[in-house]
Amino acid sequence: MSAFGLNQEDHDMVKAYVTGADHLQYQQLPPGTVSICMTHSNLSANHLDIRLDLHMTIESVKVRFKTHVGTPLDHQKLILKDNGRVICEMSDNSKMLGFYSVVSGNEIHIIDTDPFSLSRGGGLTDTSLVEKYRMTDDAYDKRKGTMRDYIREQRKIDPNFKLKPNAQAAAMNKKNSDLNKAEAAGPPPGIETVAGIEIGNRCEINPGARRGVVKYVGEIEQIAAGGHWVGVQFDEPLGHNDGTCKGVTIWEGCLDGHGAFIRGKNVTVGDFPEIDLLADNDSDEDEI
Repeated sequence: MSAFGLNQEDHDMVKAYVTGADHLQYQQLPPGTVSICMTHSNLSANHLDIRLDLHMTIESVKVRFKTHVGTPLDHQKLILKDNGRVICEMSDNSKMLGFYSVVSGNEIHIIDTDPFSLSRGGGLTDTSLVEKYRMTDDAYDKRKGTMRDYIREQRKIDPNFKLKPNAQAAAMNKKNSDLNKAEAAGPPPGIETVAGIEIGNRCEINPGARRGVVKYVGEIEQIAAGGHWVGVQFDEPLGHNDGTCKGVTIWEGCLDGHGAFIRGKNVTVGDFPEIDLLADNDSDEDEI
């Protein structure tokens, strides 16, 4: 029985129906036209059903292939194959395609001879090789229209300007008022819960996928719940303090509403560049 609930007989019937006209796939081609498979030495994708005129010169074929794979004509070495077996190299650019007795179903394999080709080593297909954009703090400061720019402009008008906490932050504060009671049921989180988290790390906090930078790691004696905390300074006003706890400065230079103390289990450090949009966030009892 197959994954689709078909027995072998049903499976064979479906296969026969789907492939029943495969032997006719090339019979509808115009005279002098062949349908081939094009492959490339540096690219994993196969280009199927490429239709070529047998009266085209090999140079014209290379021009056509360049539109598909980008390899310059001078660096295309064409190998004609049949069912994986090499027939010959199509080395004479002045010869017509028909000179090499190309038939439908053949494969023309392109060997890219350019030692500096962008496609070598997965250069055009391996996304892990692409350098990720990272914005510096100075560059972000110079951008217009960001939340940081808005606060700066407002403080030119009123030096005492502060952002009002949004409804989500207010709800979070309300829920976290019972934090001490919730944690009293078990031992406070130990140092193992903040392993690998270091001051200066960029991070993302969940729930909410809020981003910021780690400013403090360790215990905070002013928090009765005890245990280890991560002090995070958010890029946007998604927190509920300014890096202080009960009047004690845990780290300096934090704007009001940008700081929070987070349990390590909710902190992921890594490549999390600053973003302008305020991410939706939910409340969590492991944050104050």
